[in-house]
Amino acid sequence: MMPSTHDWINNPLGVVEGMFAASQNNPNSGWEAKVVEFFKEQLKENDARTGVPSLNDVPLHYLKPNSLVKFRCLIQDMFDPEFYMGVYDTVDPSTKAKVLHCGKYKDVTECGVDFNSRNTVTAERQTFYCVPIPGENPWVKESYAGSSQARVVPSTSYAPTRQKRSYEEDDDMDTQPQKQREPHTGPQSPTEQHGNGDCKRQEKEAPSSQTASASHLDLNFPLPGEKGPSCLVKVYEDWDSFKLNDTLEVYGILSVSPALSALADEKDASSFLLDPTECMETAEEQRVHSPPASLVPRLHMLYAKPLPHNNPLLPFATLEDNGAFVSSTLSEMASVRAELLTYFTHVLLGDALAAEYLILHLISNVYSRRDVLPLGKFTLNLSGCPTVASYTERFYQIIQQLVPSSYYLGMSLQNMNQMRLVPKKDYVANRLVSGVLQLAGNTSLFLDETQLEQGQLDTTGVSNITALGNLISWQKVDYDFNYHQMEFPCNINVLIVSEARSLLPSDCQIHLQSQVTPPHLEEYLSAIHMLPQASSQLNKFRIYLSVARLLDYSISDEVTKSVEDDFVDMRKDDPQSISAEDLHRMLVVARLLSLSLGQSSLSRDSWLRAKHIEMLRRSRMEQHKCVNGNEP
Repeated sequence: MMPSTHDWINNPLGVVEGMFAASQNNPNSGWEAKVVEFFKEQLKENDARTGVPSLNDVPLHYLKPNSLVKFRCLIQDMFDPEFYMGVYDTVDPSTKAKVLHCGKYKDVTECGVDFNSRNTVTAERQTFYCVPIPGENPWVKESYAGSSQARVVPSTSYAPTRQKRSYEEDDDMDTQPQKQREPHTGPQSPTEQHGNGDCKRQEKEAPSSQTASASHLDLNFPLPGEKGPSCLVKVYEDWDSFKLNDTLEVYGILSVSPALSALADEKDASSFLLDPTECMETAEEQRVHSPPASLVPRLHMLYAKPLPHNNPLLPFATLEDNGAFVSSTLSEMASVRAELLTYFTHVLLGDALAAEYLILHLISNVYSRRDVLPLGKFTLNLSGCPTVASYTERFYQIIQQLVPSSYYLGMSLQNMNQMRLVPKKDYVANRLVSGVLQLAGNTSLFLDETQLEQGQLDTTGVSNITALGNLISWQKVDYDFNYHQMEFPCNINVLIVSEARSLLPSDCQIHLQSQVTPPHLEEYLSAIHMLPQASSQLNKFRIYLSVARLLDYSISDEVTKSVEDDFVDMRKDDPQSISAEDLHRMLVVARLLSLSLGQSSLSRDSWLRAKHIEMLRRSRMEQHKCVNGNEP
């Protein structure tokens, strides 16, 4: 049984209305805060949390209208605040009896509103346009869906004439000009498999007229070809605490009332109190801000938890609150790292040094900003990648199996000249049109420069390359607001694979030294793809990479002094041999090396190890430069 006499998942409005009714005898009861507190308390129980159905893995028509649902999402856009009837009276036409109602967490008022009542209270709420976390990988979706305890059956509460289309089946509604080709991994391809637990979507295709109306609506996903629900989230408290591109798990009351579409069409003030500003909306703006509820449901937020990560294998609570999990994970960090190093050495054609740097890259994270400088970023350029046997695409598929969110961007001339990477404000529809670089924090962006061919970059191509350079150097994306640009900080792990040195900047370049001769490459790569087969092994790697990114880190005064002395010594014989930039990179490598071993502070050993691998990498780059004199 649920930990409440109320069935708070199936009928959350019952809880709200009960508290509202009780508050009428005590105007200072603070009932609104008590409602939020009640649901927070219920959701603290982990079993209760998994009992709440998720919009991410249950088709909309399986969910009960006005029930409590959750949604793992990114805030893609924020609309203007809107007014609604917080409290209002209705009059029974036959008895003339008045009844007081609460309009909170609802889209539509009851019939018979008394517009002249003195009890009417107009309140304000904010609307966020939210989309599923861009680039979330299939193993993440499947794991979240598999852990759900929610019991759902197809809803029978609507008239059968409504559109019964799950979001998975809507045709690509993304109007991005270039469909990005995802590398395929059989059933694991992101465009083919979206974990949805036991509840498989077996809906028939909608008639073509419905398809046309659905396709007319651009759901504005940042990445082309993505599927999943988008949602208008109505926020009642503390909306200033949320920012664009935040990732959240939202718990709220689902509203899919067919009346919403009719009301949007009719604009009938007698049945629905309009925001006065809506009268000034353009048709385009109305289409974007009031899409059909059957395609874009409304979710009235009761509670939202910011997500520091979206790895379903980690505890839901923060690491600080999970001492047992952290201590057992930390005790295994060194051994899991050794296994991962062996695996990556295989993947990187026998190159153990490149494998070291790949681990450091994957656990890097912007942990702070000093003025404009993002601290902790570690963009890696892996040059010398083979162009045969789809090596880079297979390499991406391996990364995709290990990190929660990722995106493969083939840097072909066509993609660079046609794709929209930077979000742009559309003033006619009053919305932010998304772009590929509107990604959640901790997303792995895989840039495949081996796809680049001879040709001319046009204006779009040049601005896209500039945007990628700014992302790498400053961890920011300048969104296009037509008359000005607005800077949005981000935290995106960029891995650049290329034949020669990348044309983009990077924090560290390492040239791949393959131990595999070309005739055996195809066979070797096919074997790699099968490793590791055990999901338990993969899960160990997935937990390891996420935990290493979340650990705290510090350097003691003693070690700082030792590092400074070392730097002075290194420059003694040849001041040109090492620069301040080299020292900074060594300190970043030392930090990541420590974290990769589960150590939260820098030891003398880790510092010496960082110096050693940096020396090896730099001498390799010097040798490569001598052999290939024309390479920059």
